[in-house]
Amino acid sequence: MTNPIDKETIEKKSLNFVEQAIESDLAEGKNNGKVQTRFPPEPNGYLHIGHAKAFILDFGLAKKYGGKCNLRFDDTNPTKEDNEYVEAIKNDIQWLGCEWDNIYYASDYFQDLWDLAIELIKGGHAYIDEQSAEEIAKQKGTPTTPGVESPYRNRPIEESLALFEKMNSGELEEGAMVLRAKIDMAHSNMHFRDPLMYRIIKHPHHRTGTKWNAYPMYDYAHGQSDYLEGVTHSICTLEFEVHRPLYNYFIKLLEGSSLAHQEDSRPRQIEFNRLNLTYTVMSKRKLLTLVKENLVNGWDDPRMPTLCGYRRRGYSPESIRLFIERIGYTKYEALNDISLLESAVREDLNKRATRVSAVLDPIKLVITNYPEGQVEMMDAVNNPEDETAGSHAIPFSKELWIERNDFMEDAPKKFFRMTPGKEVRLKNAYIINCTGCDKDANGKVTTVYAEYDPQTKSGMPEANRRVKGTLHWLSTEHCLPAEVRLYDRLFKVENPGAEENADFRNLLNPDSLKVLKNCYIEPFAAGLEVGSYLQFQRIGYFTIDSDTQNGSLVFNRTVGLRDSWGKINKK
Repeated sequence: MTNPIDKETIEKKSLNFVEQAIESDLAEGKNNGKVQTRFPPEPNGYLHIGHAKAFILDFGLAKKYGGKCNLRFDDTNPTKEDNEYVEAIKNDIQWLGCEWDNIYYASDYFQDLWDLAIELIKGGHAYIDEQSAEEIAKQKGTPTTPGVESPYRNRPIEESLALFEKMNSGELEEGAMVLRAKIDMAHSNMHFRDPLMYRIIKHPHHRTGTKWNAYPMYDYAHGQSDYLEGVTHSICTLEFEVHRPLYNYFIKLLEGSSLAHQEDSRPRQIEFNRLNLTYTVMSKRKLLTLVKENLVNGWDDPRMPTLCGYRRRGYSPESIRLFIERIGYTKYEALNDISLLESAVREDLNKRATRVSAVLDPIKLVITNYPEGQVEMMDAVNNPEDETAGSHAIPFSKELWIERNDFMEDAPKKFFRMTPGKEVRLKNAYIINCTGCDKDANGKVTTVYAEYDPQTKSGMPEANRRVKGTLHWLSTEHCLPAEVRLYDRLFKVENPGAEENADFRNLLNPDSLKVLKNCYIEPFAAGLEVGSYLQFQRIGYFTIDSDTQNGSLVFNRTVGLRDSWGKINKK
């Protein structure tokens, strides 16, 4: 069957190179017009934003071309895998708005892979090697020198079959022997120099228990699982490009076996550039080290590039998808500036975040001519970008909290906040004129004084009087105490992964987390759910942390209103 999409149509479309390849296959009638992808994470950790780039493509392609995308866990190494990670991965995928058609595991194919391996041994394509890992590595050679054949390479087939069964019996120790493919020890592609297919791992599997003691290697298991599952397009990152010939080699052997299916299709591997971010590491090994050594507060620490970390920090799924859409998919590795991600977050949250007032470094403001004991409820718009978001009331009284850096006794000419003798507007309230301040014995300002003009309440005719500064505030009598956590970049160098001779632990930013204990928030915020998207007026975007409980309010800074890091580090 030939799909009506022709090559001329493909060229006219604005497609990434993966989409072009798929549409070319459809135009040529390959795979009977079917598109099936898969996302194959190993359940040995939590997903990070690099994984998101991969699975957004996997699920997106299937949806675009009316196909299927399965979630398949690559559970071939039981020593590192756990059901905790399985559930976390499923949760993260759904959080980003993706839905799988089926859930599979590499372990679903263990018996098929085992049966195929036996056929390959019988066909002279594989053998048991009893050398150590070090000996095998030495015999591999180099890209410019051929390898040396194993002394076990030509052992009798029946002997290899017997030893292969013994590998899974449980009587052998790990490292005692391996099953290797018998290909070409002089091949220019190092992956063809008799690669390992099976090794012994004596550790219970999270699904199969102790049934297996011999486990397939990735290069052998992955392509076969794709084939058996009916995958048409196997999308992966660029580091697997050199593995592709071996991927195709094993599939060709499978197609000639008793396990071959009748469909006129085989998976096509296509590679794209992985996601790298400045001031970030994506290595799962390094992220695990950060967690285990308590250098961060778990996988969902808001400084981590994990999806659960971003979620806890207040990033929206839409903002992550927007960022990934903007950087796109290419065949060239790149280091993406984290400010691009933060810009996408600001753009998205500006449209969805509820505006609230919070004071992080409070100083008292007394409005001397405001009636004692009077309380007014001022109307505050929830989101000026969304007419349907409504508004809420915020109490106003004689004594208020304002930000300490919003007052300066001896201010420069272009200081448009509060200073004696000048007017400013209190947002959603009145215009006030600063009359002075009190200081303690050390000269630190303790209280600021002002008078208000009752004719300038927001919404009144006089409210249009022009003043250059607008400040946010809180009623001291009605606001609530809060803890605010200011998160910043986890590393102090732009590309921590490139520092070859440095311990990445020593590159951590000591100021990546600052905890402010003496903050205040308006009472409206206490009624919002954990994870709500908020904008603290004039400060930045925040979210309510899961540590909020029993009346104790905790907020995480998602991102500032503008990029302050770039300005600081360019000085």
